[in-house]
Amino acid sequence: MSVGKYLLGYPPDLLARATELLAQGRLGRSVLERYPQAHEVRSDPALYDYVTELKRQHMRSAPPLAKVAYDSRLQLVQQALGTHTAVSRVQGGNLKAKREIRVASLFREAPEPFLKMIVVHELAHLKERQHDKAFYALCQHMEPGYHQLEFDVRLWLTAREFEASGESR
Repeated sequence: MSVGKYLLGYPPDLLARATELLAQGRLGRSVLERYPQAHEVRSDPALYDYVTELKRQHMRSAPPLAKVAYDSRLQLVQQALGTHTAVSRVQGGNLKAKREIRVASLFREAPEPFLKMIVVHELAHLKERQHDKAFYALCQHMEPGYHQLEFDVRLWLTAREFEASGESR
């Protein structure tokens, strides 16, 4: 049994433990035991408020956001859990960039720390385009447990994928 695409590149001992939990059908449960609380950010307006509050706390000088929304097509179309875009439009004689963040709809049902990890990741892209050292330093600044949360989100996604396909039974 393979742990799938979300955990590629992690050390063999972590993969072995995840594979063992997956084979026993306990991976999803073990992750949710550590993160039992769901969040209340269910609508696009609530998500916009959630994101702008995090942006206000950590990135006041970053460009404003024109739109923040859940997107049901993200994981299917782009193999992404969130996206950030700058849509350019001509207004009068000026070129204006409207920045947008979209979060995969499956995070409506995720524990709050997982939603926060995705939002922090996309907010960091407002200042750092590449996934480099400066990008991850910014993520760590906004969420000190960022790397652990990213790993736990990957475990959660792996468990969801295998449960949906029936392979863990």
